[in-house]
Amino acid sequence: MFRYFPTNYVWDLSVNLAIEMGAKMGEIQEMCAPLQDAAKQPDAAGTQAFRATWARMADKLCELAAEDEGKGRLISAGDKYGRAATYYLTAERLQAHGAEGRTALYQRFLEVFAKGIALAGENCERVEIPYGDSHIAGLFTRAEGVTGRMPVLVQVNGLDSTKEMKYRVGLPRWLAQRGIASLVIDQPGTGEALRLQGLTAIYNSEQWASKVVDWLETRADIDPARIGCEGVSLGGYYCPRAVAFEPRFACGVVWGANHDWRDVQKKRLQKEGSLPVPHYWQHVQWVWGAKDMDDFMRIAENVHLDGVVERIKVPFLVTHGEKDSQIPLHWAQRTYDQLVNSPKRELKIFTEREGGVQHSSFDNSANAGAYIADWVAETLGGRTAITKHKD
Repeated sequence: MFRYFPTNYVWDLSVNLAIEMGAKMGEIQEMCAPLQDAAKQPDAAGTQAFRATWARMADKLCELAAEDEGKGRLISAGDKYGRAATYYLTAERLQAHGAEGRTALYQRFLEVFAKGIALAGENCERVEIPYGDSHIAGLFTRAEGVTGRMPVLVQVNGLDSTKEMKYRVGLPRWLAQRGIASLVIDQPGTGEALRLQGLTAIYNSEQWASKVVDWLETRADIDPARIGCEGVSLGGYYCPRAVAFEPRFACGVVWGANHDWRDVQKKRLQKEGSLPVPHYWQHVQWVWGAKDMDDFMRIAENVHLDGVVERIKVPFLVTHGEKDSQIPLHWAQRTYDQLVNSPKRELKIFTEREGGVQHSSFDNSANAGAYIADWVAETLGGRTAITKHKD
């Protein structure tokens, strides 16, 4: 784990995530150098200082991108807009719920991200999936080199990630190389579902996951028999739950197990384990639509997988970093042990040798993500090597 702020795990987590999304070290240095004192301040003051330097860098990149556009250098512009979006999002995620200007900053991020994708010509399409009176927004990445119907991996967020974060970290690209399409979604409680539509999290994730499968089955380019599901961090709860109760999923993967999130909350009340975001208790109440802490803790009692994963009857991969400071390693073992009806279950612990030892491998997503992508390709009928045809 790259430690820029030794006294502030949450800020270092955000910096590491930005690096995994493509941040440049020179820009990180420029943004973080003025923040050493602010990193030691209470959340309210510190996170505003963080926002100021990161948003300023994003603004500068947008100005440089506009200059590229004026010269017709649209690919270069797209690259800069993409990085600017990462910096806007990193700043937005650290703000308190209801902080002045947070919604506007998030909307600016969405706008700049979309512009970057379009100008750079990336393999990424925004989609909207019907969900009640609203919709679930997603990013769809097509498989490469596939004729006919594509297998697809639905990818869901954790507590505080977004579809754009997961896209930028790289799993959709790694899967596309292996002949697997991706659908990364902002499910209720995350991303724009929470921020712009007010859709809060629900423990029975199969409710929204089934709507996603319904939508995928309407697409002529998707093989309905090869739809998998992956979840990161708190998605390590959402995904197994969805796969257990939605039989149309052909496989499941957790990138960081989260077997008993109710227990994690009780430990965090006792100051055990690292927190993923500032203003943590305010944040989780917002995510789950809780009225107060007592209401939140009642909701959290439902967020566990005991008696759930035993229902899973498809291949399933459980991964975890051996030095995860947020979710103890023993919860990964618990999920694996209870997958008694999976015909192909695997527990992969990422060690120092290969990297990815921190929470959901944010310290080295490439090696961990490649392992996951290979397993998915082998399970859903993709490829793990590029075959060159002789003339």
